[in-house]
Amino acid sequence: MRRAVARQQPDGRWKYPGGNPYIRSQAAYDQLETYRQLGVLVCKFGLDHQHPAVAAAAGFLSSCQTEAGDYRGIYGRQYTPNYSAAITELLIRAGYEGGAQVENAMRWLLSMRQDDGGWAIPTRTLGMSLNVMLTARGTFEPDRSRPSSHLVTGIVVRALAAHPGYRHSADTRRAAELVKSRFFLRDVYPDRAAPSNWLVFSYPFWWTDLLSALDSLAQIGFRPGDPDIARGVAWFTGNQDPNGLWNTGRNRPKGPVSDLWVGSPSAGCSTPSARECRLCQSRSGDAGFPKCRSGWDAA
Repeated sequence: MRRAVARQQPDGRWKYPGGNPYIRSQAAYDQLETYRQLGVLVCKFGLDHQHPAVAAAAGFLSSCQTEAGDYRGIYGRQYTPNYSAAITELLIRAGYEGGAQVENAMRWLLSMRQDDGGWAIPTRTLGMSLNVMLTARGTFEPDRSRPSSHLVTGIVVRALAAHPGYRHSADTRRAAELVKSRFFLRDVYPDRAAPSNWLVFSYPFWWTDLLSALDSLAQIGFRPGDPDIARGVAWFTGNQDPNGLWNTGRNRPKGPVSDLWVGSPSAGCSTPSARECRLCQSRSGDAGFPKCRSGWDAA
C-alpha cells in the first residue's frame, strides 16, 4: 500500500506507465490508472474517504466528471457508462454515496439506458470500431433501440448494487434480470464478447464476470433458489481447482497474486470472493470456508 500511495501525484492522480498517444491522451490514461489504483486501495486495503490518498483520488476524478455527471476521457470524447459506473462504485464503497459526485453519476447512468433497461457503449450501438470511437471529434448518442450489452450492464449493476439508495429499485432489478439471463452467453457487441470471458475473474472487479455478477445479484437480493443464480453457483461448486482456487493461471492480471485474491476472502470491500459464499461451501463440503457476507447464507 505504501508503494502505491508514494506514487500518487500531488493532484491525486496516478500516472499511467506507457500508453499510445495516438488513441488516448496522457490525462485520459491517468484517469484510467487512477481508477485502477483507487480500486486497490479501497478493495484490497479497505481504505475509505477518511484516508488522504482516497480523498485526493476522488478529487482528481471529480475533475474528469462532466456537468452531466459522467466521466469522460478514457474513450476520448465518447460516453463511457462502463467506466463511469466502475469509478462510481469505488466512490460509493469509499463512503461518498451521499455526495453530489456520486449522485450526479447515478442520475446520468439511469438517463443513458437502452430501451431494454440495460446499458451499452453508445458508439458500439452505432457499429463504430474502437479506433474510430477513440479518435472521433464529436460525441455520439446511442441507438437506444439496440440491445444492451451484458458486459456494460453488469458493471453498471455493480454501482447500483453498492448504493443503498438504488440497490432495491425497480430499475436496478430490471437490469439485474438482464445480466443473469445472459450467464455463459456471448455478448451482443465485440468487446470481450466470447462466453469464456464469464469465467475470467479479476479482483478488484473490472469487467463483468460470473463472480462479480453473482456478487452484485446477492446484494440486490436474489436468492439461491433462482434458476440463473443456481447455475452460476453450480459452476463454482463444480469447478474448484485441486489447490482450492478457481481458474488458476487464467485470471487477470495473470499471476498467483490474482488467483489468491479471486479465491480467498476479500480484504476491504463488503463483498465476498468466491470462497466466501456460504451457499458454495454447503455444496462443496468445505466447512472451512469463511462466513459469507452476501446474505446468501441466510437463505
